[in-house]
Parts: sequence; C-alpha cells; structure tokens
Amino acid sequence: MIVVLSDTHRTERPGLTGPIREAVQTADRVIHAGDFTTEAVLEGFQSLTDSFVAVAGNRDSPTVSDRLPSARTLEIGEFTVAVTHTQSGGQTGLTYFGAERDADLVISGHTHHPHFVSAEGPALVNPGSHADPRGGDPTYVELELRNGALQGRIRTPFGDEKQVFRMEGRSGAGGDTARGGD
Repeated sequence: MIVVLSDTHRTERPGLTGPIREAVQTADRVIHAGDFTTEAVLEGFQSLTDSFVAVAGNRDSPTVSDRLPSARTLEIGEFTVAVTHTQSGGQTGLTYFGAERDADLVISGHTHHPHFVSAEGPALVNPGSHADPRGGDPTYVELELRNGALQGRIRTPFGDEKQVFRMEGRSGAGGDTARGGD
C-alpha cells in the first residue's frame, strides 16, 4: 500500500495518530505533496517510514525547500506518477504538468481539499490535508496495485472512506481509464 499526504502545516511533529499513523508506518511507500512547514515535521515523517518521497510546498521553510525538489516523477507498477505541490492554472496547469511528464496520475496538494478527477490527460488526485483540512474532514489517500489497476481511497485519519477510485493500466482493456466514486 502507498499512503499519500499533503499540507501538514505543523511546527513540531507530523500530527499522526491512530489509523493514519499505522498506515504511514506500515506503507510500502509514503508520498507527501508538500507543506510540512518545518524541518522537524519533515524529519518526523522520515523517521516513521523507510520509503519516503516528498516535494516542497509553498509554505515550507527554506531549510525544507532546500532539501526537496519542487516536482518528482516516479513509477508505481506500470503507472507513471508526477508529484508537485501546486501549479499555476489550477487543474489545467496540473494536467499540463502531468502531460509534460507522460504521467498517468498527478498527485498535488495546496488546496487542502481532497479530490480525484479523471478527464482528458492524466488523472488528478489531491489527498487534502490530514492536519489542516480548512472546512472539511481531514483526509489522506491510500493507493494499491491490484491486477494491473491502481485502486485508490480518499480516507479520513480515522479510517472512514470518502471516495474510492480505480485506474486501469495502459495495457488494460480499453487503455488509459480512470473513474471516481465507485
């Protein structure tokens, strides 16, 4: 399982308790889409997992931003995933960002509002914020590879599912597809 988080906005520690802490500690990989705020929070995440991938956010201190790139591209099975905190132009900017990297999925943060969107080009997922949700529930995303598909769940830190989605691989019947709300 892969855990995806963003927008922690803490000063001393990651703010993980209960099921979300367990998910981070047992995940095969943890991806963070930026805005840790301080180096102590970044290091707190790094101490919880052996496989941690992150990008800098717009509210990260210089000591955090100096340690992290603004964007990354990685592989999850046969899926190419581009990670950034934000891009100008909203969803259109994120779609262009992903297309430039031949990505199947773009992971971003910044808005603090979780969503999965599938349209032309790469699918877009934002895990929301587990620690600073700004008007909604705190959330994060879990991703799993199953039978060549990438299955995702937007969850609360308490384990409740908010949205379920699935992306078929490039070699799957029907090519690149994704849908939300299953």
